[in-house]
Amino acid sequence: MTTAQERVDLLNKIGLAAQNKATLGQVLGTGSIGQATEGSDGRMQATIRINPDELTWDPSILVMPHGGDIELELVNDDLNTHCALLPSNGDRKFIWLVNHSRGRATLNLDGPGYYWFGSPTGNDEGRGLTGAIVVMGDAPPEARLDRPEQPRP
Repeated sequence: MTTAQERVDLLNKIGLAAQNKATLGQVLGTGSIGQATEGSDGRMQATIRINPDELTWDPSILVMPHGGDIELELVNDDLNTHCALLPSNGDRKFIWLVNHSRGRATLNLDGPGYYWFGSPTGNDEGRGLTGAIVVMGDAPPEARLDRPEQPRP
């Protein structure tokens, strides 16, 4: 669990507190921030859990250093059943998480940006069970718009 100041410090370190990027920290104002670990093969991994009686993902913001494959382990420590609807190129992934269960999902997020996930069961998302995976980096040259150079924050 991160304190409020640790959250601000981590948002600054990662670069999400800069102009045009602070919105993410304000939209997902609860929960913690985590970073994916990268193996020697370039594949990333992380664990995201639902703690008992909190209705937030932990971490609620997961940062990937670059695009690629990530293996997520999802843990539901809550006494209620939830699920996870996760982004992935080509097709979304759905995992049913009964109380005190865990599941695994392999995602491919190859471009930089914010990828949202949640639990569409009941009113979980409306009560706060939403999160984001932030993929750092710049768009490749072939994906950039043909327009004049824009000022960068």
